[in-house]
Amino acid sequence: MSNASWRPLAEQMATGLALVDAELRVTWLNPALAERLALGTRSLVGQPAALMFADEAAVLAQARRALDEERALQLRGVAMTTQRGTEWQADLSLQPFDGQLLLEVHALAESAAAASPLSATLRGFAHEVKNPLAGLRGAAQLLQRRLDDEDLKALAGMVIAEADRLATLANRLLHHDGAPRLAPVNIHHLLERLEDLLEAEPAPLALRHDYDPSLPDFPADADRLLQVLLNLARNAREAGARTLTLRTRAEHGVRLGERMLRSALRVDVIDDGAGVPPALRDTLFQPLVSGRPDGTGLGLALSREIAHEHGGELRWQGRPGETVFSLYLPLPPPQRAPTDATTGPTDD
Repeated sequence: MSNASWRPLAEQMATGLALVDAELRVTWLNPALAERLALGTRSLVGQPAALMFADEAAVLAQARRALDEERALQLRGVAMTTQRGTEWQADLSLQPFDGQLLLEVHALAESAAAASPLSATLRGFAHEVKNPLAGLRGAAQLLQRRLDDEDLKALAGMVIAEADRLATLANRLLHHDGAPRLAPVNIHHLLERLEDLLEAEPAPLALRHDYDPSLPDFPADADRLLQVLLNLARNAREAGARTLTLRTRAEHGVRLGERMLRSALRVDVIDDGAGVPPALRDTLFQPLVSGRPDGTGLGLALSREIAHEHGGELRWQGRPGETVFSLYLPLPPPQRAPTDATTGPTDD
């Protein structure tokens, strides 16, 4: 079977697939597996297949056996690892294919014991919220068709876009698709979306900016990061804030978890509200912890989980009248200017 006949179909499959050569190096993988590994489809090409596995020695021994004996093997409950070091379980099918080895990766759903309380709670919430979201979207569409005022049409369009964004998030939770969908993001364009949403809400906050315009684009899931920023802004309003300041900076030599990064993006959400109650300061980011009787306690826990899945962190500091939540995200290394080997110093 030629590449032209099978690759277009394989690229569209939801099952993770990869090809490994006789030296056990990856020659190709499809988008489904790349997304599950939290990397680009070309990032692993040419690299050792061992990078995909937590216990690489055992898996590679079976892969070598499948190649040498030219027969298919099935491996159960293999520990896989993402680029960020997160482990997950999968069943593997190893199939000799045109001189190489085809890996078919079937991710296993988390068991009830292994799933975090936050993830289990969010999946239940996602299931319950889908029908109301569909009704909300349909009502907004009807309004948009019947309205003559362009500003009101734009507001209805914003409702539709937000309903679609939340429905996408709900679908990912329900299908256990934890990997963010990365694309280049401009943080200031994302903050403009945040401002549009906040200004459309009742009793909007006064917004101030303190931006570093030199910040580069970075790979991220824009919808998920927008959810983090919305959570922080709405928490500020519920804490009695009247003014919200959005600040962006680049920081150098930042430690995120166990990693020391050369540079990171910092987004500060600063409010003048009442601050975090002393009783909640040690458990602020835990699921189901809330300072309000009607609160769900999911917003900050979800926000920190989203920061972690981007390789970042969410931190806070403050006092009554000035609370600062800081979202840290890795920045790509600066691009070096190309050098022209034919160009050298000239004499005047």
